[in-house]
Amino acid sequence: MSETTPSAQETAAAPAPTSIPLPVATSAAMSGVRTNTLAIVSLVASILGGFAIVGIITGHMALNQIKRTGENGRGLALAGLIVGYIAVAASVIFLVLWVTIFAAAAANGTLTTTP
Repeated sequence: MSETTPSAQETAAAPAPTSIPLPVATSAAMSGVRTNTLAIVSLVASILGGFAIVGIITGHMALNQIKRTGENGRGLALAGLIVGYIAVAASVIFLVLWVTIFAAAAANGTLTTTP
């Protein structure tokens, strides 16, 4: 009958088990750093479209606060600014096209009023 226990030479050659520390997931809530509220307001107001000016103003205010206090939310504030400026630019382009089309129609006489 053969013996199943390892010899002293075999156990000396085997590496000792080591414990590897696992990374600990941290979030903003756990570390105490907050997300700037104005940054959230900026993005939400800009997405709603009709409040793009509010989104632009609160986005600039949020960037100032974030720079001063070190809060999170810089990406949200930048996204709110970008979406807000795009919405304002699209509104201006639409208004210019609308006025141009109706002015051209009135000049050609194709736009008439009925009594």
